[in-house]
Parts: sequence; C-alpha cells; structure tokens
Amino acid sequence: MASSAPTGEWGKVGTIVNWSYVHDGKAKQAKEVIAAVDPGKNLITFRVIEGDLMDEYKTFLLTIQVSPKSESSGSVMHWTLEYEKLHDGIDHPETLLEFVRDVSKDIEAQLTQQT
Repeated sequence: MASSAPTGEWGKVGTIVNWSYVHDGKAKQAKEVIAAVDPGKNLITFRVIEGDLMDEYKTFLLTIQVSPKSESSGSVMHWTLEYEKLHDGIDHPETLLEFVRDVSKDIEAQLTQQT
C-alpha cells in the first residue's frame, strides 16, 4: 500500500490522500479525504471520494481507532467500515476485512521497528 503526498496537512480534517493498493490480486486506487480526527481517542476517519470502491458503493467511510492495552504494553487497532451499496446485487466488502488485517500487521511491523 502506498500513498502520494497528501493535499493538505497529514492528520488534519480536509486533507486529501491518494492510495494505491492491491486487493483481491488487483491493483486499485482510492482518493480519500480525512473526515474526522480525534487525537484524544486516537481516532481518524477517511471518506472515500474517488476510486475503485466507488464502482460498488455510494458512500464508504473507514475509521481507525487505536486503544492502548490495559494489562500490557502495546495497542489494539479497531477498524470500522461504514458503507452504502449502490444496489442489492453488490456484496458486502468482506474481503476488505482480510485486507485491513494485513494493513494492521504492516503498521505494527513499522511501529515495532521504530521503537
């Protein structure tokens, strides 16, 4: 997964981020705007505004929240996907769950290397 330089300041509402990624073995693109940021809750929400997901979904929001573990070091990353399908013939984005799991592992590996 790769992103281009954001339009605006990373982590600020209104910033636009373009992503290139591989999902289900196919190269995909997404253009997202940061819709919400809550540093106190370690939360960020992205709204997809262009790209492959818009071929099947009217709206698509991805919220990421990181919560510290209470009994040990480390954190837990929670992903919430909110979407509206274009029509009933569109499947729920279940294969994206595996994708976000893999992204979480990549983020964990990167953060572990930084410590």
